Amino acid sequence: MKIIDVKCAVIASAPVIRITTDEGITGWGQIETPKPYLQPIVLQLKSWIVGQDPRDVERVMKRIRVRGGFKPWGAAVSAIEMALWDIAGKALGVPVYRLLGGKVRDKVRTYRTLYQAELGALHTPEDYVKWAEYGMALEGGFTMFKLPTAFHSAMVRDFPDFHYGEVQHEAPFPYPHKGLMSENGFNHLVDCVVAAKETLGSNYGLALDAGPGFLPHDALRFAKALEPLHLLWIEDMITGDYVPFVNPDLYREVTPYTTTPIHTGEQIYLRQNYKALIETHAVDIVGPDPCDVGGIAELKWIAEYADLHGIAMAPHGTANGIFGLAALIQVGATLPDNLIAFEYPARFEPFWYEITEGFDGMPVKDGLIEVPDRPGMGIEFIPEAAKKYLAEEDADFFD
Repeated sequence: MKIIDVKCAVIASAPVIRITTDEGITGWGQIETPKPYLQPIVLQLKSWIVGQDPRDVERVMKRIRVRGGFKPWGAAVSAIEMALWDIAGKALGVPVYRLLGGKVRDKVRTYRTLYQAELGALHTPEDYVKWAEYGMALEGGFTMFKLPTAFHSAMVRDFPDFHYGEVQHEAPFPYPHKGLMSENGFNHLVDCVVAAKETLGSNYGLALDAGPGFLPHDALRFAKALEPLHLLWIEDMITGDYVPFVNPDLYREVTPYTTTPIHTGEQIYLRQNYKALIETHAVDIVGPDPCDVGGIAELKWIAEYADLHGIAMAPHGTANGIFGLAALIQVGATLPDNLIAFEYPARFEPFWYEITEGFDGMPVKDGLIEVPDRPGMGIEFIPEAAKKYLAEEDADFFD
């Protein structure tokens, strides 16, 4: 079997990848939305993989892995990797999880991020109560939620004198604000989180996406102030998101001194860049994103290495789309017991259910997703339904 073509189209700001073979098997991949600017990056990699056997996933990946980088520049490589696994599974008539060592769970837990766009920016404790109530009422029965807050929210711009750094009111979000927190800003932030957690109670878990932007001493003060709440974790306080480096030494000034779990890793590309985080116990939880880290096999290697060091796993997935969701389910079924849950990719429009087959609407029940047994990643485009969403320049994507 040989790869004969690689195509990339943009549907609703999300680049989607189609790899075709000389045996008529097609593999699909998807890049996070909104990243249409990565389409030419995918096409640039075409010459490196055409003519290769897609079932030899690692051999193909060795040709292109060095051409990626920290978020978002590893996304093209990651999406190609997932399309290769899709083909390999279909060629054997088995789901991808069987190629990754088989599943250790029949259902995978997922958590839901509550986005600012859904109810508006979070500014006050009363707003945080409304967000918690909104989460508990969502379809799917989610039992874990993550709230964007502090430097990862509009609070840094809209709460007066939140911190002593320069505020960029006109900059696109997320803008990398950073600086010493004011006493009023710190106390307001704690009050908001307490309000949300008290509303959720002990039957629901709460995580925070809080940065980057904290200085280490503020990060430690914040984590210690929230210890009585038993949070799931605080994410990316110091580095993370689109920051193209890690700084594990700064996390080590926080993690050993608080019982609140510290999490980072969504922006990191490749397992080698997790090595120091894991080996020095700089964080309690790592959160690679399969659409940025280099793919699902890369994520699995990181999970297993973290497990050897007593570090938990909560993969990122906020904007991975419906094909990214399928990939998270497949790899999530195979991960060791350090898996907490993966982030549900909620940021895609309902029409994606209409132009694909594999999910009959919302697949989450009681916060869990049943692992499907369909070949490959378990999801396919319906070309006739999807064509109307293609741009004119991508009209031949399904041909």
